[in-house]
Amino acid sequence: MIVDAPHPVPELELEPAPQPAPLLSEPSGGVSAVIDDQARLDAAIEQLAAESGPVAVDAERASGYRYSQRAYLVQLRRGASPAVMIDPIADLDLGGLREVLDGPEWVLHAASQDLACLAELGLRPRTLFDTELGARLAGYPRVGLAAVAESRLGLRLAKEHSAVDWSIRPLPEPWLRYAALDVELLVELRAVVEADLARQGKLDWAHEEFAAVVAAAPAPPRTDPWRRTSGIHAVRNRRNLAVARALWYARDDLARRRDIAPGRILPDSAIVEASLRLPATTAELAALKVFSGPANRRLATTWLGAIDEARSLADADLPAPPVAEGPPPVRAWPDRDPIAAARLVRTRGVVAAIAEAHDLPLENLVTPDTVRRLTWRPPAELTPSSVAGVLLAHGARSWQVSLVSAAMAGALAEPAVDEAAPEVTNG
Repeated sequence: MIVDAPHPVPELELEPAPQPAPLLSEPSGGVSAVIDDQARLDAAIEQLAAESGPVAVDAERASGYRYSQRAYLVQLRRGASPAVMIDPIADLDLGGLREVLDGPEWVLHAASQDLACLAELGLRPRTLFDTELGARLAGYPRVGLAAVAESRLGLRLAKEHSAVDWSIRPLPEPWLRYAALDVELLVELRAVVEADLARQGKLDWAHEEFAAVVAAAPAPPRTDPWRRTSGIHAVRNRRNLAVARALWYARDDLARRRDIAPGRILPDSAIVEASLRLPATTAELAALKVFSGPANRRLATTWLGAIDEARSLADADLPAPPVAEGPPPVRAWPDRDPIAAARLVRTRGVVAAIAEAHDLPLENLVTPDTVRRLTWRPPAELTPSSVAGVLLAHGARSWQVSLVSAAMAGALAEPAVDEAAPEVTNG
């Protein structure tokens, strides 16, 4: 018997593992020293004025460390010149800087995060290009600066210093390198994002969004900001709410005077716990976990004074229970208004389909809050025009209205036959 020789097993050709994108660790021109005197600022202004084209802009705050949201570093880059880094808390006349920045387009990533602190310095753009917002509209799966730079430019940016305390002086050199890299690629990235938006037919949409960011008015002060204390929903009695309010304002006053983030003085969880337990003595206060630390033991008089003040209030001066603004929680819709619950399911469905068809994040097409409000109480006469009016009143831009108003009007209309209220998920 002849036995065939075994066939050789072919070697599998494995695809090589993808190599990580090269790390951009040094800005072009190196890391410039922070500008904290007028002569060097004037020279930097001349440098910016001599270049042409858009200006890459970024700012660093000390969120989580300081009470204020002021800028503690401003980074600018234009043309081929190295990044300019300015100390905005130094005694500097920024008039010349305002002039040179009043005209060229600003390029920022997540502009709404920085515009308020820049406006405090008198720095405001006439026009801007937001690479983060543009990336959202273009349907990028990840829109952080490092992720967009890697996917579109093939470069990695180190992000290890994103949450440091930028208020300290002097700023360490590695932090300054990170800050300079934040504006290193913005103008180049702008060109790539713009090309993607143009190819997808979304560039006009982006221009509307950018103009809305520039025109947005500063947010008004919140009414009863203490009601946003995390976990306060567990405090229901009006007297206990008064204690929470008193502790919140005592903490806020102390944080403002010390320029420290309120949560670093007393976390929200401690306010809620004290509001529920109502300690009356130093020993009872110290028995609560957070208040047992040395810093809060030194502040025991402050905290007990706030609690005692709330205890002594007349009933008429106690805070009212919170009044919900807008529609009730979505989970309550099937019981409170089954027809509205059915409307919401239909409306969410058509909006989600439009967003998917245009490769848009749902929240950048119509905000979930707008969908809920419009669905809970739709216009009496349901037409694309009436729906468009409501959308515009809630801040929607014309491109958004043109995409969704007709479809939403159709979804909001009552069906010809009765339908059971479907299950509605929260959101």
